[in-house]
Amino acid sequence: MSKPQDRMISQRPDGRWANKRNDADKASSVHETQHAAIQQARTNLNNQGGGELSVQDRHGQIRQKDTIAPGNDPCPPRDKR
Repeated sequence: MSKPQDRMISQRPDGRWANKRNDADKASSVHETQHAAIQQARTNLNNQGGGELSVQDRHGQIRQKDTIAPGNDPCPPRDKR
């Protein structure tokens, strides 16, 4: 179950990359590169107190998920348990 502050990076039809909250209708920011969108989403999540960042590839498949601290990581590394 995603929380409202969780974010998704996806490519728009015009080829630019959108940084969007999961509960929002519009993108928080739009960037020329995927890297720039990911960096902005990480900054937003840090400011909001953490959460889950999901990144889609060009075909809409989720290629990466990352928990931004102090979020609750559902699969923490074994040495952190």
